[in-house]
Amino acid sequence: MKKVISLIITAAIMAVSLFTFAGCGAKDGDNGQGDFIVGAIYINSQNDTSGYTYAHHKGLVKAMQDLGLDTTRHLKIVDNVEEDDMAVSNAIDLLAGQGCDIIFGISFGYINAMKEKSEEFSDIVFSHATGYMSNDTNFNNYFGRIYQARYLSGIAAGFKSLALGNNNIGYVSAWGTEYAETCSGINAFALGARSVNPDAVIHVKKISAWGDQEKERQAAEVLIDTYDCCVIGQHCDSAQPQLVAQEKGMFGCGYNSDMTSQAPNAHLTAPIWNWDVYYRYAIETAMNNPASQFVSTVGNYYGGLVEGMVDLTPLSANCEPGTDEAIRLAREAMVTGTWDVFSGSKLVFTVRGGNVEMSIVGDALLDNAGNEIVPAGGPSVDDGVIQGSMNYYLEGVIAE
Repeated sequence: MKKVISLIITAAIMAVSLFTFAGCGAKDGDNGQGDFIVGAIYINSQNDTSGYTYAHHKGLVKAMQDLGLDTTRHLKIVDNVEEDDMAVSNAIDLLAGQGCDIIFGISFGYINAMKEKSEEFSDIVFSHATGYMSNDTNFNNYFGRIYQARYLSGIAAGFKSLALGNNNIGYVSAWGTEYAETCSGINAFALGARSVNPDAVIHVKKISAWGDQEKERQAAEVLIDTYDCCVIGQHCDSAQPQLVAQEKGMFGCGYNSDMTSQAPNAHLTAPIWNWDVYYRYAIETAMNNPASQFVSTVGNYYGGLVEGMVDLTPLSANCEPGTDEAIRLAREAMVTGTWDVFSGSKLVFTVRGGNVEMSIVGDALLDNAGNEIVPAGGPSVDDGVIQGSMNYYLEGVIAE
């Protein structure tokens, strides 16, 4: 019934649709996978070669290939879909009409439409990235502990700022304290930088959009020209902040993909997502279970360094000596569970005789107004805070 109704809707919508599709081949069960079809809704183009959409698409393709699914036959994409409920609903109708068994929506603003459509199409799995809504059957959300990787990239930034004798580090962010996703990332990056250079100040310039290349460029320029920032971190889609850093003889930490090829003289490293880790798990679960059992099996996913969901790109030659060892030690502390970022303990790195030493020191976690978030020696803040209610900047972070 789902497919009959959807095909009728789709026929009307496709007459006026300007959406772009990929992989619309027939369902003829190659590799023994029957007619299982994966759908995806992208905020930007699948043909992007860096950034957020690129990282998702790369991960989805890898996961499907690992599962023996031919992406030219079993993957259908609607890309360049704005965060507009009607646009997302139309995209879902189109994918449902193409017989998709699971639909991934990769942008936060898709949340309401996906929730509504999960009720309409109860035999399709809906899986939403970066959101917080879900139900008990066929609609979940997925994200990861990217703050862990951001902390590691902050270490690279801290080493560089210390070597340059410049405590000003910039950060181009889609949003600020409005979203815990951006706020927690900024805070983690700052903690990482200050673990090496305790005098580092993180100047945050938000662009009030998840992706806008012109605004991303302008923000990076302001951070360097006005606030004398020597390293530019980012939570935005394109490599523009890294390009600006290179043009101005500065350095930077990208996001979502290794941006060293775009800015070879500036880029240090970048926090990245291994989205294939989740996509493989979700698709395999959906292939082997009815949609009504998806959430009870997968839940709302939140993987980190341990699961391989997040990571750091290889350090470039622009990094300072000792950066690799400090990052190794910090990663080990997180993976083993010895320590995590937002706790009442901090990592302190020192370089003696060419050797990097790490110590864990009990120290209260303070916001930038001096309020105590976690007492000295206390446990990390709850995951729910990191994901949903962290709306304050920590000590050393300034909103510009």
